[in-house]
Amino acid sequence: MSAEAPLIEVKNLKKYYGESNNIFKRKKEVVKAVDGVSFTIHKGETFGLVGESGSGKSTIGRSLLRLNSITSGEVLYKGKNLHSLSDKEVRKIRPKIQFIFQDPFSSLNPRIRVGDAIGEALLDHGLYRKDEVRKKVLEVMEICGLSLQHIDRFPHEFSGGQRQRIGIARAIILQPDFIVADEPVSALDVSIQAQIINLFSDLQKEKEITYLFISHDLSVVEHLCSKIGVLYLGSMMELTSRDKLYENPLHPYTKALLSAVPVPNPTLKRERIILQGDVPNPANPPKGCKFHTRCPLATDICQQEVPAFREVEPEHFVACHLV
Repeated sequence: MSAEAPLIEVKNLKKYYGESNNIFKRKKEVVKAVDGVSFTIHKGETFGLVGESGSGKSTIGRSLLRLNSITSGEVLYKGKNLHSLSDKEVRKIRPKIQFIFQDPFSSLNPRIRVGDAIGEALLDHGLYRKDEVRKKVLEVMEICGLSLQHIDRFPHEFSGGQRQRIGIARAIILQPDFIVADEPVSALDVSIQAQIINLFSDLQKEKEITYLFISHDLSVVEHLCSKIGVLYLGSMMELTSRDKLYENPLHPYTKALLSAVPVPNPTLKRERIILQGDVPNPANPPKGCKFHTRCPLATDICQQEVPAFREVEPEHFVACHLV
């Protein structure tokens, strides 16, 4: 790991949602979307956050950019706690921390031409004059593999892969050093996924961009991420480098997720681990280890005590009583 201070540092992040469970609002049901998660991301890294739907991945991503409030904990960007800054202070930082949405079409205004959509943030932050914006937009469109003749077209005239490139262009035109990419390739065909992943990789090399890459697909993060955290019901189950995770997964949940990744060699067979039951209600998570209700190796202690998230080998952290 780099000896430099991390670009992003998340300390015991918690995000709870309270909902009334009856019309008299006498009792509240608390949903622990994120429950005490900690990790760091160094400059130039791509940190992968994986887990099933409802595990808290997107909530963490939005919390890192202060797109939603947090219940407790800290999110530090270059040592500054984003959630303790004023709106004016955050606005100064905003160009350097950007978000790429899962559905690029819904993030684009259908009535605004693509060139205007890509360049509007430059005007909003006062970074360029109006007569300079179009030239900058054309430069970024070329970098992102978009045809320059399409600058005056509307979002509905583009394919899914092209729209995702537009979303990436909107993010990088502000020259950020940190981008949260929330499931950016999940809605795309496999061949288009590869193109977008290659684009992410090329941009990182050219511009030293740091990513938080959110995905449910471990076969995708393998090609892009240097470090990976595995989430389950708002808690971190395992955290280590990409190579260690794929060569020696330690948590039963990680092993189950990896067993579902297709093997490119048809002569090799991987034993599939089928998890029984559904993901528990986050408003009423199981006692002890949250995963014990679906874990094929669970013992009595798993049902009674919450496992500590600890370093079991250098730079390999796991929350499991059995490791």
